[in-house]
Amino acid sequence: MLPPRIQNNRIEAGCDEVGRGCLAGPVVAAAVILPPTFKHEALNDSKQLSEKARLQLTEIIKNEALAWAVSFVEPVIIDRINILNASFLAMERAVKKLHITPEHLLIDGNRFRSKLPIAYTCIVKGDSKNGSIAAASILAKTYRDEYMKRIHEDFPAYAWCSNVGYPTKAHREAIRTFGPTAYHRKSFRLLPD
Repeated sequence: MLPPRIQNNRIEAGCDEVGRGCLAGPVVAAAVILPPTFKHEALNDSKQLSEKARLQLTEIIKNEALAWAVSFVEPVIIDRINILNASFLAMERAVKKLHITPEHLLIDGNRFRSKLPIAYTCIVKGDSKNGSIAAASILAKTYRDEYMKRIHEDFPAYAWCSNVGYPTKAHREAIRTFGPTAYHRKSFRLLPD
């Protein structure tokens, strides 16, 4: 069972992003403030869970979190400021959307930058160590996957319904055949040399 907080006596928000390695679509971040007593045996890094488990946990998290928010940063901004900065921006925007201001942020990964006046702790592999970060990873993944499946309907050749923008063989073949779309990240190497 993952602990929801590092210190129970302060309001901590877990933050994580999804989609950094994708060729298409936004990078999506979530911020989640769980109650200090929150426990769920299935709560884990979103990458370790089935889609069905993620969808079930998404509803539990949304119902039981003290606050939660999701934020998207589009490819045009990713291309302008780079994917690392776009990931930080997505997390910062998600935190700003929370209706409760956290006293401390728990960030998945080894670095973070923001203009927020809130202290933070970076936790490597935090989504498998901390419940709030795991919850954020689940919301970010669920929201991003749903978005990519929606835009897949307009661009079915790229198979976003299954690869959700990641660089699969089918995705790269479609880029080679049809070229990039407005949803592709032009600053990324879309095709191998």
